[in-house]
Parts: sequence; structure tokens; C-alpha cells
Amino acid sequence: MEFSAKEFCELTTTELYEILKVRAEIFIIEQKIYCQDCDDIDYDSLHCFIKENDRILAYLRAYYTDDDKTAVKVGRVLTLKHGIGMGKELLEKSLPVIKNKMKCKKICMNAQKYAVGFYEKAGFKTVSGEFLEEGIVHIAMELNV
Repeated sequence: MEFSAKEFCELTTTELYEILKVRAEIFIIEQKIYCQDCDDIDYDSLHCFIKENDRILAYLRAYYTDDDKTAVKVGRVLTLKHGIGMGKELLEKSLPVIKNKMKCKKICMNAQKYAVGFYEKAGFKTVSGEFLEEGIVHIAMELNV
């Protein structure tokens, strides 16, 4: 398995296709989230992923949320294979790269409620109550870097 962190313009067409395919597989098919996935944020994101051969097995994207570039938001976090530590590996490899490449002071995310404990183990802190996003209960979380 191979970890990569690339800006949009660095992605190969195969990587982009596989990213969009796995996002549809997890969010649309598995979680039944019906939204416009291609939202133009991808153009300005850092795409972090683990792949085996040409198949994306774990993925997240990171992008700036403010003009002074002190905060980065992580989203579209997914793993294709559950329960084998792939999510932990993705975070362990992605967070230092995000910090170093994007020079941010904090990393934010809207975590699905069931995953809050997972992100707490990575150092994220809860900063909100529960709210609905795309019909799923989420909680805002932050990590100071």
C-alpha cells in the first residue's frame, strides 16, 4: 500500500477517477448521502490517500477555510476496508503532511457522530453540539497543530 498527498493539479486522471469512484461508493451507496460531491473545493484541496495498485482504499481532502490560511478543514474522510486500522494509518500519515504543506495552526472537521471517539484518539477536541449535515448527525472538532 502506498500513501500519497497531492494537490489537484498533481493527481493523475486515474487517481482522480478512483477518488471520485470511492467517494460515491462510500457516501452515496453505503451511507445514502445524496449531495453534489463535485463541489469545486477539490480544485483547492490537498488530497491524501492510500492506494493499492490503482485502487484508492482510504482518502481525505484538506483545504483552507479562511483567507489568512490559519485554519484547514478536513473532509470526505473515508476508508473502503473497515476495522483494519486503515483510518488510523490515513490520519497518522495525513496530519503531519497537512501541517507541513499547508502551514496551518488548526485543523477542523465536521465528524459524523459515530466517529467522534476515533478522532479524539488522534487529538481532535469537540467544539460544538450535535447538528445535521446531509441528514447525518455531526459534531465539529478541532486539532491545534
